[in-house]
Order: sequence, then C-alpha cells, then structure tokens
Amino acid sequence: MSLSITIVPCLKDNYAYLLAAPGTGLCAVVDPSEPEPVLKALKEHGLSLTHILNTHHHWDHTGGNLALKKETGAEIVGPGKDRDRIPGIDTGVDESAPWQFGSHQVSILEIPAHTCGHIAFVFRDENVVFTGDTLFAMGCGRLFEGDAATMWASLSKLKTLPDSMRVYCGHEYTLSNARFAMTLEPGNTELAARTKTVTALREKGETTMPTTIGLEKKTNPFLRPGSPEIRATLGMQNADDVAVFAEIRSRKDNF
Repeated sequence: MSLSITIVPCLKDNYAYLLAAPGTGLCAVVDPSEPEPVLKALKEHGLSLTHILNTHHHWDHTGGNLALKKETGAEIVGPGKDRDRIPGIDTGVDESAPWQFGSHQVSILEIPAHTCGHIAFVFRDENVVFTGDTLFAMGCGRLFEGDAATMWASLSKLKTLPDSMRVYCGHEYTLSNARFAMTLEPGNTELAARTKTVTALREKGETTMPTTIGLEKKTNPFLRPGSPEIRATLGMQNADDVAVFAEIRSRKDNF
C-alpha cells in the first residue's frame, strides 16, 4: 500500500518527513532535527512513531533522535559505517544491507562527501528518494568530509535514478540555490521558469518539496558541469567535469 508523506518543517529551514504505511501501524520520520514539531505532526495525523531514519550524523538531522526514541520507543536506522556518530542508533544500513519497512524494501545509496557516512533512502516501489544534505533542489551539500571528486561521484549515483523519482531533501534552500544557478546559466529557459515558480511559492511561504531527478538534471548546476553555457561562464570550456563541479561548489560557498 502506498506511503503517505507529510512534510514537517523544523528549526529555521530544515525538513523532517513522516512516512506512514496505511493499515500496517508503521510510521517513520526522516531526519528529525528536533522532537516537538514531529510529535505535534504525529498527534495531528493520529500516528504512532515506529522508526527514525537518519541520512547522516549532523545534529540538525539527528537532534530529535533520543527524545523521540524515549517518547515512542522507535527504532533508529542510519548509516552503519557512521554508527558511532548517530545518536541512539539501533540498525546500521549500507548498500549491501537494504532495509525493510513493512512491504517496502528500501534501497540504500552511499553518497559521501557532505559527511563520510551519508546515505540516501530509496523507496523504489514508491518512486521516492530521501537525499538529506547531498542533493538539494537546485543545489548540493557543502564538502565537509569529502572532496569534489567524491561529491561528484555521489551526485552521479543519484543521477542514475529514474527521472520521475520524487526527491525530498533536508533543507528549504531552493530560492537561494535558484538565484545562484541563474548566475551560471541564465540562458537555461527551464531554469528561468523554475526560478519564477519557486519565487512565487516562497513568497506565499509554501514548500518547494518534492522535486524530481529529471527536473534537477535540467536545472541544477551541480548536476550540469557538462553544460556549455556553465563552462563558458566559468571560462572552463576544456576542463573535466570534476574540475567544473569543484569551481561551481567553490563559487556557491562564497555566493
């Protein structure tokens, strides 16, 4: 049976996500930075939390773990290779150890660079992926624990997912990302149209989630180092993709 996905805004610009499997009693939360908004959402929707899923160890994705586990007894699932930094972890997963959520077999993608243990949860039967802080709408995460080549490899792995796959990421950075993308590829008509849409959504205080893999491939500069316009903007027409990606990331760090 299809999952229901509820977006739970947390902190200033974080998102947690409630995943409920109707008729099973199963409910998971992805990347709870703080407990209160999650508990409020659970109450509003009449749900009981059974699982906590973490994409990586940063406090703004795991800060609610222990309080939620104490309140609900939920099982904490996260990157096994980084279990020492995941508060309260019960079950470690990686690409060789997928995870089962009721009838849903969840693929794990190891996508390091933002952190060395970062993972994505892929619900292929639902056509949904939770990318944490590796892939954002029109952006990608900072290189805290990996280099440009590592991040480009991680993003390239996400690019192999179906274009129709819905992407839920860890932060509402989309408008800032769009403005940066326009400085690199102003001739991209799909990017320009998306920027207008995103601006209108944010002016109304509405979320820009989810996006899709296909839309990101058309408008996200971090997935487009091969774009002739981006290369011309950077003066890197003959550079390799990793070098172009590294320059894009460096410019975004200072945007």
